[in-house]
Amino acid sequence: MTDLNDPTSPVFLEKDGAIGRLVLNRPDKRNAMSEAMWASIPHAVAQLDADPDVRVIIVCSSSDKAFSAGADIAELEQIGGSPERQESNRLAIRDAQRTLARAKKPTIAQVSGACMGGGCGIAIHCDMRFAANTARFGITPAKLGLIYPLNDTKQLMDLVGPAKAKSMLFTGRVVDAEEALRIGLVDEIFPAEELSEKTLGFAHQMAQVSQYSVRGIKQTIRLILDGQHDDDGVTAKMFKDAHSASDAAEGVRAFLEKRSPAFRWNGETD
Repeated sequence: MTDLNDPTSPVFLEKDGAIGRLVLNRPDKRNAMSEAMWASIPHAVAQLDADPDVRVIIVCSSSDKAFSAGADIAELEQIGGSPERQESNRLAIRDAQRTLARAKKPTIAQVSGACMGGGCGIAIHCDMRFAANTARFGITPAKLGLIYPLNDTKQLMDLVGPAKAKSMLFTGRVVDAEEALRIGLVDEIFPAEELSEKTLGFAHQMAQVSQYSVRGIKQTIRLILDGQHDDDGVTAKMFKDAHSASDAAEGVRAFLEKRSPAFRWNGETD
């Protein structure tokens, strides 16, 4: 198991006050994703989700040359000859991406350089994607004789629509940062030298508001993405309970007193 607290590990964690970072760290291979790296991501997300000090998670690279070049092709050749490895690799990728998509806390992919294949799979399963203007995106299974997983394909289609998803997947072409912004693959682009500062600034904006609200809103958005169209008992209770929670009391009081609120909720039962 990867030591997530070791900054020399292929995946490691950092903390900067209320901001947690999940860092991809295999720069000599442009962060090509091995099965072991995929398998470490759920543990990394769980650790940050459980940390009461962390309010926002940034997924980034230790190198500005590549967010991730995608799958480790040498390992793929080994996997191709083993049905057991094919299944364990499939499940490792699925679990990593599902865990990212369903993290309790907001996630931002901070993308520098190449973001290809599985790297795109990581980025599109975060809540938001901020990219350097020099970033490049590609999803290339058709160039390798492979098929993109259904979950990844749906996530891509939800972001860019069926036509643009087909354009990328049917050709394996590389999309520059400007096109990625235009089609909705990324949310913001910045000069490369400003990316880290701008991402951190936005993360701090999210960290300063009520985390009770952010978590509840994120849960509601996930239910909608999963197909729910109207309130049920759970969502109706979430709406009602918020009014009597401590953050709402503080927010209303601060508004009336014309001051900034001091929200205290940190993930514990209110």
